[in-house]
Amino acid sequence: MVIPAAKVERPMPRPLICVTLSGCTVDEMLKDAAMATAAGADMVEVRFDKLWVVEQMPEPESEGEGDEGSRHPKYVEPDFIPQPLDSVDVQGALESLKQGIDLPVVFACRPERQQGHYLGEEEQRLDILRAAIDSGVSWIDLEVDIESSSRTSLIQGASGGTKVVASFHSAESPPSASEIIQDVEDGSDDGDIVKVCYKSSGRGDGLRLFEAAWGLRGTGSSYAIMGSGWGGDWTRIHAPLLEQTLVYTTTDKGMHLSRQGRINASDLQTAWQLLEYETN
Repeated sequence: MVIPAAKVERPMPRPLICVTLSGCTVDEMLKDAAMATAAGADMVEVRFDKLWVVEQMPEPESEGEGDEGSRHPKYVEPDFIPQPLDSVDVQGALESLKQGIDLPVVFACRPERQQGHYLGEEEQRLDILRAAIDSGVSWIDLEVDIESSSRTSLIQGASGGTKVVASFHSAESPPSASEIIQDVEDGSDDGDIVKVCYKSSGRGDGLRLFEAAWGLRGTGSSYAIMGSGWGGDWTRIHAPLLEQTLVYTTTDKGMHLSRQGRINASDLQTAWQLLEYETN
């Protein structure tokens, strides 16, 4: 009698954990980078565009019924107040970040059209990206909608050792899983990793993101699929199962993270252990 061989499960590769640094000043980002290192992150994302805003917290609203003692503060999203473009010393900030961060850096300067905070002219923003590449940053985030010749020039500049994240950030709900897969495949030649992020608002959106990531398993694509709202953290939590290359996390803590589609870096690693995902 021939005994069939037991099915050998394919090992789950451990995705890279990238902490998006909090803060709107260089000092705040450096402080968070130290926390990210302690949390076991593999790399950090510097959102350079946030240097041109000041975070302002509105007065918390109350929720729930009853007297004053039974009311609980409701989380309110912060306001980001734009600052003058000449308020940032770009070269000085780049040098300070380079000297103060030990982990590999994903450098991003997100424009407003891609849910970012940089409000200056596009050519000025591209100059900032070029300066970051020239500084020797490990990774550069280049949006897929950058004008073709400009993007080609940036990629050529990065060819000396800086890897590229080809990113797409949408304020719209996720389309069908097949369309998300197509977005990733379309961007596969534009960078070393393709990052797509949609505005998720619940179970249906989370399932579409999950289905798309599941459909890309075993294709050899390097990708990070996520949402920025309810259900957006599902693909992050199950990233090893979905064979995602990179997971964006935070050192922030609080119940509000799930409604933003985010997850704390330490909590993410705990979840992977509890789910018995292999972490090579």
